[in-house]
Amino acid sequence: MNKLLLKPAAKPFLFALALLPFLWLAYGAFADQLGPNPAEHLIRSAGDWTLRFLCLTLAVTPLRQITGWNALARLRRMIGLYAFFYGTLHFLCYAWLDKGFVLVDIGHDIAKRPFILVGSAALLLMLALAATSFNRAIRALGAARWQALHRAVYGVALLAILHFFWMRAGKHNFAEVEVYAAVVALLLGWRLWRARPRRLNLAAPAR
Repeated sequence: MNKLLLKPAAKPFLFALALLPFLWLAYGAFADQLGPNPAEHLIRSAGDWTLRFLCLTLAVTPLRQITGWNALARLRRMIGLYAFFYGTLHFLCYAWLDKGFVLVDIGHDIAKRPFILVGSAALLLMLALAATSFNRAIRALGAARWQALHRAVYGVALLAILHFFWMRAGKHNFAEVEVYAAVVALLLGWRLWRARPRRLNLAAPAR
């Protein structure tokens, strides 16, 4: 598997694969195949794909550690950038199709509706991560500070889950929320479990 992941075609293949949901939504919009409420379908679908790519981004390190497929690390940046892409698409669909790009209305909506405020905060964090995801930013920040900043991806995931939960609260439909929350909790739990032995070893007194 490492040999396959290291092939030059691996990144272009992932790029094309991750773009398919966007192309499918664009086709559905132009072909008028998004159901009776196309705007809601676009907004919700882009949000769903944001959560999926966030979960995939968080899953890269555990999967690499469990399987030994270390070449997965070279694909993590692209997966994370696609999470930002679909998150931006989610917000733009809301701002355009729901608010007509009227900035005053968008600002009022963010201020008075907690689930939109939380979603906007998650997108701003994702913007910071996307803007510093390149090698030049790593060199400018230094490896330690860059790693500390990019641990915020877990905060983004938790904010996204809260955004989804509050959005579904009005309809009392939490089935999908529970699935995503369980996945994020499992991935965060894995990271904490992996970090725990190192903290214990550091805290152990010398003999």
